[in-house]
Order: sequence, then structure tokens, then C-alpha cells
Amino acid sequence: MRVEMGTLLVIEARGASAAEARVAVAGAFAEAARLARLLDPWAPQSDLWRLNRATGASAVPISRAALEVLRFAQRVSLLSTGFFDPCLPTQPGRVTDLELIDGEPPRAIVHRPLEIDCGGIAKGYVVDAAVTVLRKAGCSAGLVNAGGDLRVFGVHCEPLLLRGPAGTCRLLPLGDAAVAVSDRDLRRAPSGHRGYYVRSGSAAARRFAAVRAADAMTADALTKCLLLAPAALNEALLNELHSENLV
Repeated sequence: MRVEMGTLLVIEARGASAAEARVAVAGAFAEAARLARLLDPWAPQSDLWRLNRATGASAVPISRAALEVLRFAQRVSLLSTGFFDPCLPTQPGRVTDLELIDGEPPRAIVHRPLEIDCGGIAKGYVVDAAVTVLRKAGCSAGLVNAGGDLRVFGVHCEPLLLRGPAGTCRLLPLGDAAVAVSDRDLRRAPSGHRGYYVRSGSAAARRFAAVRAADAMTADALTKCLLLAPAALNEALLNELHSENLV
């Protein structure tokens, strides 16, 4: 367990031996820390920090990680007709105003000034990347949990206690999948949530959401959509992204 991205990051793994598992977990923590620095909008010279300060239509070099997170954000924004948008309302730009260019290195052109904080989906991306490291290191099973974004992989199911909006818990066996939860009434909500909640101006009645998906980034994004978008749109989003509403 370590503090990363403003929350507790927990990584567990099963390897061929305890020593191999420890090496794999150390590698996963190192990759999580590297990606967290790249995707932190408040860290000087991070990818998002530079995008938030870009002027004109110049191309800003970004990492492969930022390209993948921003592409995903654009896709979900379009699918949700704009209910999902990680840009704060302090600037006019939206995530779809970014022109993303694949290359070595990837680049992004900012067509309107923006203040982007990928928050939860960046956290989900880090969780997924840590799982990839564990798998490549030969781990047969494991778990990565970062403050509400949790992913399990391997041959066994992990018994989880899922807290509902009324504060009660139910048992949720989770295997080879991810779960994310989002609570609009959380007193210490991450800064990135401000973009999703404030930008949309939604008057949706939902205060709590939980989603199961194949990966943590998808699960996290869909919790925001469930809180903000109409029910019919959310049903279409869940179907399109092969995910399940758990509440």
C-alpha cells in the first residue's frame, strides 16, 4: 500500500514465488508513479499541465499514456453527447476541442483554451497499467485498488463488499473485471470530479453509482455518466461499452 494520486493505492499479486511476486508488485508501483506524474494536471511540465497552458494552435508533445486517456475521454464524451467531459468550466474548451495526433512522440493541438483534469479516468488508466505490469511479470492473479477504482485478474474471484447509497454493503464476487464507484456527496471528492459534475450542469437525481466493466478506466467513466446523463442514454452507454450497472 502506498499513497498515489491523492489516494491509497493497494497492489496484491500471486507469482511463482513470493520473491517474484514482490518484484512484480514493485514494478507495478513504479509504473503507477510514473503515469501519475504524467497525468497530474497540477504537476509542472506534466502532459496535462502543458496542455492547460497551451496558446494558439501549436502542437504539444504528449506521452502515449496521455494520448490513450484523452482518446478515450473524447470517445465517451461523444457517446454521452457531452455529459461526460473532464474539462473544468473555467475555460471554454472541451475535451473534443483537442486534436490528437499519433506519432513519435504523439502530439495534441489545443484549438480552444481548456483546463483539463482527467481525474478518475486517469486513475483507472493507472490501475489498468499496473495490472498489465503484473501480468507481464508472470503473476497468475492479483488486485489493484486505487480509491474506488478496483480491478481483479486471474483464476480466482475476490470477495468484495460494495457499499450502496444507503451505506449498507453487499457481497460482490469479482473475477477478471473492474469495479468503480462514484459518490457525489463524498466530502473529500477528488479534484477531477469537479469537471464532470460542474461542467455538465446536470440536475440528475442520482447521487451514487457503481459499475462493473472489463477495465477500470471504462468503469470509472461510466460512473460519471450514470450520475449525470438520462437513463435511456446510460443504458445505451452500458451496452456499447459492455458494462454493468451495479446499483
